[in-house]
Amino acid sequence: MDFDFFRMGGRRFKSLSAIMAVILATSPVFGESAHGIAMYGKPELPKDYVSLPYANPDAPKGGRIVLGNTGGFDSLNPYIRKGTVPWQLRFLTHDSLMGRSRDEPFALYGLIAQSIETAEDRSWVAFTLREDATFSDGSPVTVEDVLWSYETLGTVGHPRYHGLWKQIETAEQTGPRSLKLTFNTDNRELALIAGLRPILQKAQWEGKDLAEAGIDDIPIGAGPYVVDSYEAGRRVTLKRDTDYWAQDLNFRKGTHNFDEIVIDFYGDGTVLLEAFKAGNISAVREFNAETWARQYNFPAVQNGDVVKTEISNQKPSGITGFAMNTRRAPLDDWRVRDALLHAFNFEYINDALTGGAQPRITSYYSGSYLGMEQGPATGKVAAFLAPFADDLLPGTLEGYALPASDGTVRNRQNIRTALKLLEDAGFEAKGGVMTGPDGPLALTLVMDKNNRNDLAIADIYQQGLDRLGITLNVDRVDNAQFVERESGHDFDLISYRRALSLSPGNEQRFYWGSDSRDIEGGRNLPGIASPAIDAMIDIMLTARSTEDFIAATRAMDRVLTAGRYVLPFARFDKDRIAHVRQMKNSGVIPIYGDGPNYMPQMWWWEE
Repeated sequence: MDFDFFRMGGRRFKSLSAIMAVILATSPVFGESAHGIAMYGKPELPKDYVSLPYANPDAPKGGRIVLGNTGGFDSLNPYIRKGTVPWQLRFLTHDSLMGRSRDEPFALYGLIAQSIETAEDRSWVAFTLREDATFSDGSPVTVEDVLWSYETLGTVGHPRYHGLWKQIETAEQTGPRSLKLTFNTDNRELALIAGLRPILQKAQWEGKDLAEAGIDDIPIGAGPYVVDSYEAGRRVTLKRDTDYWAQDLNFRKGTHNFDEIVIDFYGDGTVLLEAFKAGNISAVREFNAETWARQYNFPAVQNGDVVKTEISNQKPSGITGFAMNTRRAPLDDWRVRDALLHAFNFEYINDALTGGAQPRITSYYSGSYLGMEQGPATGKVAAFLAPFADDLLPGTLEGYALPASDGTVRNRQNIRTALKLLEDAGFEAKGGVMTGPDGPLALTLVMDKNNRNDLAIADIYQQGLDRLGITLNVDRVDNAQFVERESGHDFDLISYRRALSLSPGNEQRFYWGSDSRDIEGGRNLPGIASPAIDAMIDIMLTARSTEDFIAATRAMDRVLTAGRYVLPFARFDKDRIAHVRQMKNSGVIPIYGDGPNYMPQMWWWEE
């Protein structure tokens, strides 16, 4: 399968076979300390690299930018389940042992750790800490802090951290600045995941319960920024730590350049955009191509004070849409979910809201070489799925594509198909009302009231369901209520976004593994429980060849897509940032494009 371009070892390849040959030919050195690690093969950058390839090592320090969020916040601790937190904090205030390059599928380089060592089968990993690594209060980062962080986050921290701790058999100090983790499962990714855990200061939490931290209990970190001040629910001001221990380290060279980052909170996206137009915000991300074309032509854009930057990427589409809660009847019936998919008139919605400018998400990994291929499953994909053939939903093995409409508002053919599916599931239309064994079919869609794009989609979708006699109640809630409803699985449908990478791994269990189905606060919002998906994740995590890894991912993508768990929207085919002209970037775009680790981290202020 060909794709546009993929960078490996400084060279460019046009075919998947060429990439696989390079990956399999470059066997890493195990049992020796190294400056970095990759999921497969060796990391691209040499030990003496100057900076990340998409950073400007000579970028000036200085300037103040203001970013905008919608909703509010009642916590400044992103490492626990409790509270609503400004999402940017965990990317700016805390360092981990290793840092991830966004220009490689999955490669890490030393940050707090100066070196990493692992067994050939990756059954254990060892780190040696840098002598000069310190927290923002000047105290050294110790092995004790690291081991405490693993255990504490893995037991009472946010659920996203629990999976790793359960797979650690032993965690021990092996020297004044070294530690070793031994794993209890065959999972080649764990060595890398361990390197990405945030490191907290143990002494700060002596005699305190991290899980019950209040808004004043701001975690001390070893990262480039510290929380300087805040107004609860309204504003957070971050200051660059001028004594940041890693500011001259090659991994951090030319990054985190703004002296001050202010995060202001607004009631909704419309008010936020108007604040940007008025010059109160420095940069915004826009995800709607039609809005980008029509609403970003105000005077500041025309005179050059605001710049529209488009950024390409090679990452998978991920999944964005309305997730259906399969824990609840009748959404536990795939025929009902299929009917709802046929009633979702994507072509009409896309034309109305984006001018048809954005392509559709066709699978969870669409737009990448990891995405399922059209037509029947073949080769290893078919072989991996064969043991589960009797339980797979129609289309999984034979080939599945999302329903396509004729683009008209009435969507007649798909509505007829939806009616037939509902009849097969035991429903019938009585007096214009779709009725089942338990009465009229009514569903509740939970949405953040600040999500103007999803609200517009919901309004059109509501009209489509009316034609089927289905009532769709749209609960527009504030951010705190949304998080509560999401965490407690209190919805029939819910706005859903799951970004995915070119190196899927351990996080897949948390996203759609059976064991995560009923975890409060977990990320498996549709409530997926599929032995086939669980098995494909196992193969992905233990694969010794790129061929097996890719085949397992494509097979999983098939099961997820044919599972009819989500009503997919348009794909974010480009990253779009509108910003004041003083905000600059190197112009070198990593393969992952924009994201929390690109803007504002790699940008700088220049008058």
